[in-house]
Amino acid sequence: MMKQDPHEPDKTIKEEAIQEMAANEPSLGSTGNTAGRQIARAASVVMLAYIFSTIIGILRGMVVSGAFGTSADLDSFNAANRVTELLFNLTAGGALGSAFIPMFTGLLTRKENEKAWRLASGVLNTLFIALIIVAALMWIFAPTIVEKGLFVLSPGTAVTQIELTVRLLRIMLPTVVIFGISGLVMGMLNAHQVFLWPALAPAAYSLGMILGVWLLPKSMGIDRLAYGTVIGAVGHFLLQAPTLFRLPKRKYFLLEGLKNKATRQVFKLMGPRILGASVVQLNFVANTIIGLSLGEGAASAVTWAFTLMLMPQAAIAQSAGTASLPTLSAQFELGQHEAFKNTLAGIIRAVMLLAIPASIAMILLRVPLVQVIYERGQFDAQSTAMVSWALLWYVAGLVGHCLVEVLSRGYYAMQDTRTPVIVGVLAMSLNIGLSFLFVRLFQYMPHGGLALANSVATGLESIVLIYILWRRLKGLEGRSLFKAIWKSLLASTVMAGSIWLWLSLMAGRSKYLVLLGGSVLGLLAYVLMIWLLKVPELASITQRVKAKLAARG
Repeated sequence: MMKQDPHEPDKTIKEEAIQEMAANEPSLGSTGNTAGRQIARAASVVMLAYIFSTIIGILRGMVVSGAFGTSADLDSFNAANRVTELLFNLTAGGALGSAFIPMFTGLLTRKENEKAWRLASGVLNTLFIALIIVAALMWIFAPTIVEKGLFVLSPGTAVTQIELTVRLLRIMLPTVVIFGISGLVMGMLNAHQVFLWPALAPAAYSLGMILGVWLLPKSMGIDRLAYGTVIGAVGHFLLQAPTLFRLPKRKYFLLEGLKNKATRQVFKLMGPRILGASVVQLNFVANTIIGLSLGEGAASAVTWAFTLMLMPQAAIAQSAGTASLPTLSAQFELGQHEAFKNTLAGIIRAVMLLAIPASIAMILLRVPLVQVIYERGQFDAQSTAMVSWALLWYVAGLVGHCLVEVLSRGYYAMQDTRTPVIVGVLAMSLNIGLSFLFVRLFQYMPHGGLALANSVATGLESIVLIYILWRRLKGLEGRSLFKAIWKSLLASTVMAGSIWLWLSLMAGRSKYLVLLGGSVLGLLAYVLMIWLLKVPELASITQRVKAKLAARG
């Protein structure tokens, strides 16, 4: 069901808006080709920023793994951090962005700037008060949440570990408020086609954690990592704030709140998304609870592996999704449904061309990857074995994760938060059920079952989402999509062969040489193959590079 903005202007106003946008913003023209180029440029910026953030995230992983390995203390930190992530995602996070950005963008598109900033102010004020209340309640009930919630399947857990988890949770609760506000700022900037600083914000968060481990006294133990998350959350906000203050026609209305009809509509649209987010987050919490019951290090191993899987997912899918949502929202708002469909189809093809080889390469190179990033200090060979085993099953679902990230943006642009939520609820319910099943079936390192359950559920979720969207839009350039998939699979097969050969020849050599050589060889093999197969997306990139070089010459 396609939902329209309740502030939809009448036909005459909308036609004038379309004409004005066509004149002033050719990127939103009827063909969708220019829009695709705009998104490609924005996605390139975001991808580079995410890659930089990923590099800093890798450094964070090195520092944290070297300091804490897969210890029980890190299990406590990950458990407490899961709760703060749950709170953030339920009250703000993706739920807020999916409801706020399309409405905020719609108002800006129609040149209703005061209404747009009244909406932003109302959401900001309401969100700030709500998050403070939630954080305060969680502070009070932290002992019950930890003992009766996180460790419910681990009745024999030492009192000291429970107390440690409670203390870490309370230390990190301010991040819920800070990230909530910072996430809203990110939405405002994205709506103005500002993507660089929001995409770099995760790097600031990682740096905060690094500084916490490096600069705070070692006698503080795992507490310094918790304080590092607070420092990182502040950095996440401060990195974006200057750009927000420089936005044109920006206004802040101190007394704006739920009396604003548009503000109420945002929170109304958030309702289904919060339901979906609650299921997703509760699934992660369930995995954490199960992981804590599997013995020391299992919960941390799953967390480390999932973090590695998210790195290419962020660079590929989040960059494309983040860059595309404002444009898709504007196209849908202006009634340019064919352009909307073409733009979305192009994004899906591009994501598939990147996600498929990334998944296969990470499966083959998982062991040296974990060794290079994590294996030092308290992180030993056993930790590597545990993390690489979980990574194998997580990466099997990388394509599904990338598709869900992009497809969800398509629904959000149509102001349909209900469909992806319903599908997500079903998928994540299946995830929890499969988690209990696969943990029992996996005799070797049962925590791998948690990763496999996630991959299976997410893969099915992506299939259902694309099927519904396909029917609703009456196609998604199916022939071009299937061509892109089989060409990517063929090229990835050649890539896999080259990586396997390299691993065979380099057995017993330096882990750095194995990883670097395998990555470079695999990349060259894949690029060569998609060039030989004449993949249009590569040809388009080549043409743009040639045009820029010619212009500079």
